[in-house]
Amino acid sequence: MITRRHVLAALAASFGSSSTTLLAAPQRTTLLVSHPSGLAHDMGAGYPDRPERLRAAFQALAQPRFERLTRVDAPLASREAILRVHAPALFQQLQTATPKEGFAKLGPDTVMNVGTLQAALRSAGGATRAVDAVFRAEAKNAFVAARPPGHHATANSSMGYCFLNNASIAARHAIAAHGAERVAIVDFDVHHGNGVQEIFWNEKNVLYCSTHQMPLYPGSGAASERGEYDNIVNAPLRKGDGGEQFRAALKEAILPRIDAFRPELIILCAGFDAHVHDPLGGLRLVEDDFREATLRIMEIAARRCEGRVVSLLEGGYNPADLAASIAAHVGALVEA
Repeated sequence: MITRRHVLAALAASFGSSSTTLLAAPQRTTLLVSHPSGLAHDMGAGYPDRPERLRAAFQALAQPRFERLTRVDAPLASREAILRVHAPALFQQLQTATPKEGFAKLGPDTVMNVGTLQAALRSAGGATRAVDAVFRAEAKNAFVAARPPGHHATANSSMGYCFLNNASIAARHAIAAHGAERVAIVDFDVHHGNGVQEIFWNEKNVLYCSTHQMPLYPGSGAASERGEYDNIVNAPLRKGDGGEQFRAALKEAILPRIDAFRPELIILCAGFDAHVHDPLGGLRLVEDDFREATLRIMEIAARRCEGRVVSLLEGGYNPADLAASIAAHVGALVEA
């Protein structure tokens, strides 16, 4: 049984190092980073972000077709990596709010139980671990199957089921630890990644591109929101749009900008709640749309950054469709 004491003890131990473990031998396969602590994070009845989501991901990636994936446990994120993105006050709040039992409500859509903090640290740590792997040529690309998700968390607040902003932590880690000068973040979750946009609004070395349904939570993501250095690209879709409109948004608005940016790393906010059956959105994508988007992004990665792509699980709230979508997405990463 995970207790608050265990969570905080693990957290304290992680701050003495980067919590990064090397693979025994370099392998140019797709890296799968995950950790069972994500199953212990529970926000309670009525919240769509449930442990079943991660179980579905694990089941999808247990298929024989994925037996060649290199699999590693996600480490705890270091304090240094977290504080490159988040205010110390937010991190302190997450530590002190961790309940001994039951739930602690930080906001209307952000609830902690005793396992939440460790799961969030593993999600963020998995993101940095994946970045290390692709820059060290231990893997050709990586998928981080972890929860909670991250793209709504801002520098100062947790929101939208997100406690730490995994994609932003990964991008800042690539810059600080590996000397990357240009990082592109591509987000195809049905919800706009307001946290990522806010964090990198004034940073010309990070390009953030998003397709998402609008209007929809959290209310940001208009095409006119372009960033201080024209480094934000929003291609909003309307309720009812499907694969044709999604692929057109990628082809016309997003893929050319990524290519011209010449990134040294591409990070994907891989949300699958734009699926036609998802309960939280109104788009009509199917598994092949996610596969096609992945392949097109991988083409740019092969040309611009030696194939370095780190994909992070975001939304997707129908477990069966989430599993099928993840299988299509990771299948494309494996093939690339």
